[in-house]
Amino acid sequence: MPHGISFETGGLSLIPKEFLVSNALTLPNTLSPTPAKAESAGSLALAAQSMLPGQLGNIDAYIQAVNRIPLLTAEEERQYATEFRESNNLDSARRLVLSHLRLVVSIARNYLGYGLPHGDLIQEGNIGLMKAVKRFDPAQNVRLVSYAIHWIKAEIHEYILRNWRMVKVATTKAQRKLFFNLRSHKKSMQAMTPEEIDGLAQELNVKREDVTEMETRLSGGDIALEGQVEDGEESYAPIAYLADSHNEPTAVLAARQRDSLQTDGIAQALDALDARSRRIIEARWLHVDDDGSGGSTLHDLAAEFGVSAERIRQIEASAMKKMRTALAEYA
Repeated sequence: MPHGISFETGGLSLIPKEFLVSNALTLPNTLSPTPAKAESAGSLALAAQSMLPGQLGNIDAYIQAVNRIPLLTAEEERQYATEFRESNNLDSARRLVLSHLRLVVSIARNYLGYGLPHGDLIQEGNIGLMKAVKRFDPAQNVRLVSYAIHWIKAEIHEYILRNWRMVKVATTKAQRKLFFNLRSHKKSMQAMTPEEIDGLAQELNVKREDVTEMETRLSGGDIALEGQVEDGEESYAPIAYLADSHNEPTAVLAARQRDSLQTDGIAQALDALDARSRRIIEARWLHVDDDGSGGSTLHDLAAEFGVSAERIRQIEASAMKKMRTALAEYA
Protein backbone atom coordinates (compact mmCIF):
# COMPACT_ATOMS: atom_id res chain seq x y z
CA MET A 1 0.00 0.00 0.00
CA PRO A 2 1.38 3.44 -0.86
CA HIS A 3 2.49 5.70 1.95
CA GLY A 4 1.54 9.32 2.48
CA ILE A 5 -1.60 11.15 3.44
CA SER A 6 -4.08 8.80 5.03
CA PHE A 7 -7.73 9.04 4.02
CA GLU A 8 -8.85 6.05 6.01
CA THR A 9 -12.39 4.83 5.79
CA GLY A 10 -12.25 1.24 6.87
CA GLY A 11 -8.51 1.06 6.26
CA LEU A 12 -8.64 2.85 2.89
CA SER A 13 -5.70 5.14 2.08
CA LEU A 14 -6.90 7.36 -0.73
CA ILE A 15 -4.37 10.10 -1.42
CA PRO A 16 -0.66 9.29 -1.09
CA LYS A 17 1.98 11.95 -0.73
CA GLU A 18 3.58 10.94 -4.04
CA PHE A 19 0.35 11.49 -5.98
CA LEU A 20 -0.22 14.92 -4.46
CA VAL A 21 3.34 16.08 -5.12
CA SER A 22 3.20 14.86 -8.71
CA ASN A 23 0.06 16.96 -9.21
CA ALA A 24 1.59 20.05 -7.54
CA LEU A 25 -0.97 19.77 -4.73
CA THR A 26 -0.36 19.75 -1.03
CA LEU A 27 -3.00 20.52 1.54
CA PRO A 28 -3.22 23.43 3.98
CA ASN A 29 -2.76 23.35 7.73
CA THR A 30 -6.31 24.63 8.17
CA LEU A 31 -7.72 21.38 6.87
CA SER A 32 -6.62 19.10 9.66
CA PRO A 33 -9.52 16.89 10.79
CA THR A 34 -11.71 17.98 13.67
CA PRO A 35 -11.13 15.84 16.80
CA ALA A 36 -14.71 14.64 17.10
CA LYS A 37 -14.89 13.43 13.53
CA ALA A 38 -11.42 11.91 13.70
CA GLU A 39 -12.64 9.70 16.52
CA SER A 40 -15.94 8.71 14.91
CA ALA A 41 -14.69 8.04 11.39
CA GLY A 42 -11.34 6.60 12.37
CA SER A 43 -8.62 9.13 11.52
CA LEU A 44 -9.99 10.61 8.32
CA ALA A 45 -7.23 13.14 7.62
CA LEU A 46 -6.82 15.61 4.82
CA ALA A 47 -3.31 16.73 5.77
CA ALA A 48 -0.44 15.00 7.51
CA GLN A 49 1.67 17.97 8.46
CA SER A 50 4.79 16.04 9.37
CA MET A 51 4.77 14.19 6.04
CA LEU A 52 4.29 17.02 3.55
CA PRO A 53 7.03 19.57 2.91
CA GLY A 54 6.05 22.99 1.60
CA GLN A 55 2.38 22.85 2.46
CA LEU A 56 -0.01 25.45 1.13
CA GLY A 57 -0.33 28.25 3.63
CA ASN A 58 -4.02 29.23 3.47
CA ILE A 59 -7.45 28.21 2.33
CA ASP A 60 -7.33 30.34 -0.83
CA ALA A 61 -4.22 28.51 -2.03
CA TYR A 62 -5.93 25.18 -1.40
CA ILE A 63 -8.99 26.23 -3.40
CA GLN A 64 -6.82 27.39 -6.29
CA ALA A 65 -4.96 24.09 -6.21
CA VAL A 66 -8.05 21.85 -6.28
CA ASN A 67 -9.56 23.93 -9.07
CA ARG A 68 -6.50 23.11 -11.21
CA ILE A 69 -7.11 19.37 -10.91
CA PRO A 70 -8.70 18.22 -14.19
CA LEU A 71 -12.20 16.78 -14.21
CA LEU A 72 -12.81 13.22 -15.33
CA THR A 73 -14.88 12.33 -18.35
CA ALA A 74 -17.84 10.00 -17.90
CA GLU A 75 -15.82 7.14 -19.40
CA GLU A 76 -12.83 7.76 -17.12
CA GLU A 77 -15.06 8.01 -14.06
CA ARG A 78 -16.80 4.74 -14.90
CA GLN A 79 -13.46 3.04 -15.50
CA TYR A 80 -11.90 4.19 -12.22
CA ALA A 81 -15.05 3.44 -10.22
CA THR A 82 -15.25 -0.06 -11.69
CA GLU A 83 -11.58 -0.74 -10.97
CA PHE A 84 -11.97 0.38 -7.39
CA ARG A 85 -15.21 -1.51 -6.81
CA GLU A 86 -14.08 -4.77 -8.40
CA SER A 87 -10.38 -4.93 -7.51
CA ASN A 88 -10.00 -2.32 -4.74
CA ASN A 89 -7.63 -0.29 -6.91
CA LEU A 90 -6.62 2.52 -4.56
CA ASP A 91 -5.07 4.64 -7.28
CA SER A 92 -8.44 4.74 -9.05
CA ALA A 93 -10.13 5.77 -5.82
CA ARG A 94 -7.63 8.60 -5.35
CA ARG A 95 -8.30 9.92 -8.84
CA LEU A 96 -12.04 9.92 -8.18
CA VAL A 97 -11.58 11.85 -4.94
CA LEU A 98 -9.12 14.38 -6.33
CA SER A 99 -11.27 15.20 -9.34
CA HIS A 100 -14.22 16.04 -7.09
CA LEU A 101 -12.49 18.13 -4.42
CA ARG A 102 -13.71 21.30 -6.16
CA LEU A 103 -17.27 20.06 -5.67
CA VAL A 104 -16.71 19.99 -1.92
CA VAL A 105 -15.31 23.53 -2.00
CA SER A 106 -18.38 24.73 -3.88
CA ILE A 107 -20.84 23.09 -1.48
CA ALA A 108 -18.96 24.17 1.67
CA ARG A 109 -19.11 27.80 0.53
CA ASN A 110 -22.89 27.74 0.96
CA TYR A 111 -22.53 27.11 4.70
CA LEU A 112 -20.19 29.97 5.62
CA GLY A 113 -23.09 31.85 7.19
CA TYR A 114 -23.06 29.56 10.21
CA GLY A 115 -19.85 31.13 11.50
CA LEU A 116 -17.72 27.98 11.43
CA PRO A 117 -14.20 27.79 9.92
CA HIS A 118 -14.22 27.44 6.15
CA GLY A 119 -11.42 24.89 6.30
CA ASP A 120 -13.34 22.69 8.73
CA LEU A 121 -16.42 22.77 6.50
CA ILE A 122 -14.31 21.64 3.55
CA GLN A 123 -12.66 18.95 5.68
CA GLU A 124 -16.01 17.50 6.71
CA GLY A 125 -17.24 17.67 3.12
CA ASN A 126 -14.16 15.76 1.98
CA ILE A 127 -15.01 13.03 4.47
CA GLY A 128 -18.45 12.78 2.89
CA LEU A 129 -16.84 12.64 -0.56
CA MET A 130 -14.64 9.74 0.50
CA LYS A 131 -17.63 7.85 1.88
CA ALA A 132 -19.45 8.44 -1.40
CA VAL A 133 -16.52 7.10 -3.44
CA LYS A 134 -16.37 4.01 -1.26
CA ARG A 135 -20.07 3.25 -1.83
CA PHE A 136 -20.43 4.46 -5.42
CA ASP A 137 -21.74 1.89 -7.91
CA PRO A 138 -21.03 2.84 -11.55
CA ALA A 139 -23.49 0.20 -12.74
CA GLN A 140 -26.37 2.45 -11.65
CA ASN A 141 -25.60 4.84 -14.55
CA VAL A 142 -25.43 7.86 -12.23
CA ARG A 143 -22.51 10.28 -12.22
CA LEU A 144 -20.48 10.43 -9.04
CA VAL A 145 -21.16 14.15 -8.68
CA SER A 146 -24.90 13.50 -8.28
CA TYR A 147 -24.32 10.71 -5.79
CA ALA A 148 -21.64 12.48 -3.76
CA ILE A 149 -23.61 15.69 -3.19
CA HIS A 150 -25.85 13.99 -0.65
CA TRP A 151 -22.93 12.48 1.29
CA ILE A 152 -21.01 15.76 1.31
CA LYS A 153 -23.99 17.74 2.58
CA ALA A 154 -24.79 15.11 5.21
CA GLU A 155 -21.29 15.33 6.72
CA ILE A 156 -21.31 19.13 6.68
CA HIS A 157 -24.77 19.22 8.26
CA GLU A 158 -23.70 16.88 11.04
CA TYR A 159 -20.60 18.97 11.72
CA ILE A 160 -22.63 22.20 11.90
CA LEU A 161 -25.19 20.68 14.26
CA ARG A 162 -22.41 19.45 16.57
CA ASN A 163 -20.47 22.70 16.66
CA TRP A 164 -22.86 25.60 16.02
CA ARG A 165 -23.74 25.81 19.71
CA MET A 166 -22.42 24.28 22.91
CA VAL A 167 -25.69 22.38 23.16
CA LYS A 168 -26.79 20.47 20.06
CA VAL A 169 -29.55 22.56 18.54
CA ALA A 170 -31.34 19.85 16.52
CA THR A 171 -31.69 16.14 17.17
CA THR A 172 -34.85 14.96 15.41
CA LYS A 173 -35.41 14.78 11.66
CA ALA A 174 -37.94 17.63 11.80
CA GLN A 175 -35.56 19.82 13.80
CA ARG A 176 -32.72 19.20 11.35
CA LYS A 177 -34.95 20.11 8.43
CA LEU A 178 -36.03 23.32 10.14
CA PHE A 179 -32.51 24.29 11.22
CA PHE A 180 -31.25 24.39 7.64
CA ASN A 181 -34.37 26.01 6.14
CA LEU A 182 -35.82 28.38 8.72
CA ARG A 183 -33.44 31.31 8.28
CA SER A 184 -33.87 31.40 4.51
CA HIS A 185 -37.66 31.43 4.89
CA LYS A 186 -37.78 34.29 7.38
CA LYS A 187 -38.48 37.58 5.61
CA SER A 188 -36.98 39.75 8.36
CA MET A 189 -35.25 39.63 11.72
CA GLN A 190 -38.63 39.98 13.41
CA ALA A 191 -40.55 37.03 14.80
CA MET A 192 -42.50 35.06 12.23
CA THR A 193 -46.19 35.77 11.89
CA PRO A 194 -48.73 32.98 12.51
CA GLU A 195 -49.36 32.81 8.76
CA GLU A 196 -45.63 32.39 8.02
CA ILE A 197 -45.34 29.69 10.67
CA ASP A 198 -48.31 27.77 9.25
CA GLY A 199 -46.96 28.09 5.71
CA LEU A 200 -43.49 26.85 6.62
CA ALA A 201 -44.88 23.96 8.66
CA GLN A 202 -46.99 22.87 5.71
CA GLU A 203 -44.15 23.28 3.21
CA LEU A 204 -41.66 21.24 5.25
CA ASN A 205 -44.29 18.79 6.53
CA VAL A 206 -43.53 19.44 10.20
CA LYS A 207 -45.62 20.45 13.19
CA ARG A 208 -46.38 24.09 13.84
CA GLU A 209 -44.96 23.70 17.35
CA ASP A 210 -41.64 22.51 15.89
CA VAL A 211 -41.35 25.68 13.80
CA THR A 212 -42.01 27.90 16.82
CA GLU A 213 -39.53 26.02 18.99
CA MET A 214 -36.76 26.13 16.38
CA GLU A 215 -37.29 29.85 15.81
CA THR A 216 -36.82 30.38 19.54
CA ARG A 217 -33.66 28.28 19.58
CA LEU A 218 -32.12 30.13 16.66
CA SER A 219 -32.91 33.57 18.07
CA GLY A 220 -31.31 32.84 21.44
CA GLY A 221 -27.73 32.19 22.45
CA ASP A 222 -25.83 29.94 24.81
CA ILE A 223 -25.61 31.00 28.45
CA ALA A 224 -23.21 29.44 30.94
CA LEU A 225 -25.32 28.76 34.02
CA GLU A 226 -22.24 28.61 36.23
CA GLY A 227 -20.04 31.22 34.62
CA GLN A 228 -16.75 32.20 36.23
CA VAL A 229 -16.55 35.65 37.81
CA GLU A 230 -13.14 37.16 37.09
CA ASP A 231 -13.54 40.79 38.15
CA GLY A 232 -13.54 40.11 41.87
CA GLU A 233 -16.98 41.64 42.35
CA GLU A 234 -19.61 39.83 44.36
CA SER A 235 -22.11 38.47 41.88
CA TYR A 236 -24.04 35.36 41.06
CA ALA A 237 -24.06 33.08 38.06
CA PRO A 238 -27.32 32.84 36.05
CA ILE A 239 -28.13 29.52 37.72
CA ALA A 240 -28.60 31.39 41.02
CA TYR A 241 -31.63 33.20 39.56
CA LEU A 242 -33.48 30.08 38.44
CA ALA A 243 -36.64 29.36 40.40
CA ASP A 244 -36.68 26.48 42.86
CA SER A 245 -39.92 24.70 42.10
CA HIS A 246 -39.81 22.83 45.42
CA ASN A 247 -40.29 26.04 47.44
CA GLU A 248 -42.31 28.08 44.95
CA PRO A 249 -45.13 29.75 46.96
CA THR A 250 -47.92 28.88 44.54
CA ALA A 251 -46.89 25.23 44.41
CA VAL A 252 -46.62 25.03 48.21
CA LEU A 253 -50.09 26.54 48.63
CA ALA A 254 -51.58 24.16 46.07
CA ALA A 255 -50.01 21.19 47.86
CA ARG A 256 -51.48 22.31 51.18
CA GLN A 257 -54.91 22.68 49.60
CA ARG A 258 -54.68 19.16 48.21
CA ASP A 259 -53.72 17.81 51.62
CA SER A 260 -56.63 19.63 53.24
CA LEU A 261 -59.02 18.25 50.64
CA GLN A 262 -57.78 14.70 51.19
CA THR A 263 -58.23 14.85 54.96
CA ASP A 264 -60.66 17.43 56.32
CA GLY A 265 -62.73 17.71 53.15
CA ILE A 266 -63.38 14.02 52.62
CA ALA A 267 -64.04 13.46 56.32
CA GLN A 268 -66.63 16.26 56.35
CA ALA A 269 -68.25 14.98 53.16
CA LEU A 270 -68.60 11.48 54.62
CA ASP A 271 -70.20 12.91 57.77
CA ALA A 272 -72.94 14.36 55.58
CA LEU A 273 -74.05 10.87 54.49
CA ASP A 274 -76.38 8.43 56.21
CA ALA A 275 -74.90 5.20 57.55
CA ARG A 276 -75.83 3.04 54.55
CA SER A 277 -74.56 5.54 51.96
CA ARG A 278 -71.33 6.02 53.89
CA ARG A 279 -70.80 2.26 54.09
CA ILE A 280 -71.29 1.91 50.33
CA ILE A 281 -68.89 4.78 49.47
CA GLU A 282 -66.21 3.51 51.84
CA ALA A 283 -66.49 -0.07 50.57
CA ARG A 284 -66.47 0.97 46.92
CA TRP A 285 -63.86 3.76 46.90
CA LEU A 286 -61.91 4.06 50.14
CA HIS A 287 -61.06 0.45 50.93
CA VAL A 288 -59.06 0.05 47.73
CA ASP A 289 -55.42 -0.98 47.39
CA ASP A 290 -52.84 1.09 45.50
CA ASP A 291 -53.14 -1.20 42.49
CA GLY A 292 -56.89 -0.57 42.27
CA SER A 293 -57.92 -3.92 43.73
CA GLY A 294 -59.83 -4.64 46.94
CA GLY A 295 -62.98 -2.56 46.49
CA SER A 296 -66.40 -4.18 46.92
CA THR A 297 -68.54 -4.80 43.85
CA LEU A 298 -72.16 -3.75 43.45
CA HIS A 299 -73.23 -7.37 43.81
CA ASP A 300 -71.24 -7.79 47.04
CA LEU A 301 -73.00 -4.81 48.61
CA ALA A 302 -76.38 -5.89 47.19
CA ALA A 303 -76.04 -9.19 49.04
CA GLU A 304 -74.99 -7.37 52.23
CA PHE A 305 -77.99 -5.01 52.27
CA GLY A 306 -80.51 -7.40 50.69
CA VAL A 307 -81.31 -5.18 47.71
CA SER A 308 -80.54 -5.28 43.98
CA ALA A 309 -77.24 -4.20 42.47
CA GLU A 310 -79.09 -1.44 40.59
CA ARG A 311 -80.37 -0.05 43.91
CA ILE A 312 -76.81 0.01 45.27
CA ARG A 313 -75.72 1.93 42.17
CA GLN A 314 -78.48 4.51 42.70
CA ILE A 315 -77.54 5.00 46.36
CA GLU A 316 -73.88 5.38 45.36
CA ALA A 317 -74.69 8.00 42.73
CA SER A 318 -76.79 10.00 45.18
CA ALA A 319 -74.06 9.84 47.83
CA MET A 320 -71.39 10.98 45.38
CA LYS A 321 -73.53 13.99 44.45
CA LYS A 322 -73.85 14.98 48.11
CA MET A 323 -70.09 14.62 48.60
CA ARG A 324 -69.30 16.84 45.61
CA THR A 325 -71.49 19.54 47.10
CA ALA A 326 -69.74 19.25 50.47
CA LEU A 327 -66.28 19.36 48.84
CA ALA A 328 -67.03 22.47 46.77
CA GLU A 329 -65.66 24.81 49.43
CA TYR A 330 -62.28 23.02 49.31
CA ALA A 331 -61.90 23.30 45.53
